[in-house]
Amino acid sequence: MEAVHGVPEQQEQQQQEQQQQEQQEQSEREQQQEPGRPSRRRGRTTLIVASAALLGIVGGGAIGYTIQADRPPTRLPALAQRGPAYPAKPLAEGAGRGPLTAAEDRRVTTDGDLRKQLVPRPPGARTADRPVYARGGLPRDGWLTPGEYGMELVRDADGFTDLIQSNVRRIAADDWMQGQDREAAVRLVQFRAGSGLAAQETADEQLRYLPDTDTDTDADEGERGGTVKGSGNARYVVRAPESTEMSGDGYWATAMGWRGDVMFEINVFDSRPISQKDIRTLAERQLERL
Repeated sequence: MEAVHGVPEQQEQQQQEQQQQEQQEQSEREQQQEPGRPSRRRGRTTLIVASAALLGIVGGGAIGYTIQADRPPTRLPALAQRGPAYPAKPLAEGAGRGPLTAAEDRRVTTDGDLRKQLVPRPPGARTADRPVYARGGLPRDGWLTPGEYGMELVRDADGFTDLIQSNVRRIAADDWMQGQDREAAVRLVQFRAGSGLAAQETADEQLRYLPDTDTDTDADEGERGGTVKGSGNARYVVRAPESTEMSGDGYWATAMGWRGDVMFEINVFDSRPISQKDIRTLAERQLERL
């Protein structure tokens, strides 16, 4: 009896397992047949936030500009510097200061023919028929090129390089002879506009080779000189006989200085002593013409 009742129970259990399997298969088929859901779009929130921020900036700027435009203008504080003062009435004709004369305007003097500003030769002087400098040449029509002038700077090679790089505009020159052995060379070196203190710097560079005989305790006993009257920068020196490339075996006197954009240099050579008055007078007259 127990075996008879056990058969139906086994069949019922098999049917339940079969139904569960069929339900599971049915569920899997339904899931496969169901269309897939669309994926969520990325970056949508970021785009919304950025758009809102842009609208806020533009809108805020427009509103602020509108508010500021409707306000009355605000007066600026007074300037620390007073404005130019003008006379209540125009000056009478001829009452004001007129334009500078040619004698008062230095630019008129140096912008013209620079050769006319060379110091006049002393009485009895004549044009040199040979170069005054051992390494130099004779001026052509009263002019020297920067290269020709640089060849006369036998003091050092750096002087020639500095001269070429200092924007030299032109060089007026005069070489003359006087008596039996006296020779002189006058140079006016003008620098281009915008070159700053080129004339002063070049003159100071050359003056450092000249002893300040008023204060220099190292000056040779045979050297005499001083400051050129009427100028705080020009100096002159008279030297005793010495064998140099510039003076040979004779006496040598030199003066140098600057005025505006022009540097002047005067050298005198002679087999006999050169007085301080001679070189000082030439330098003073040269400054007067500049």
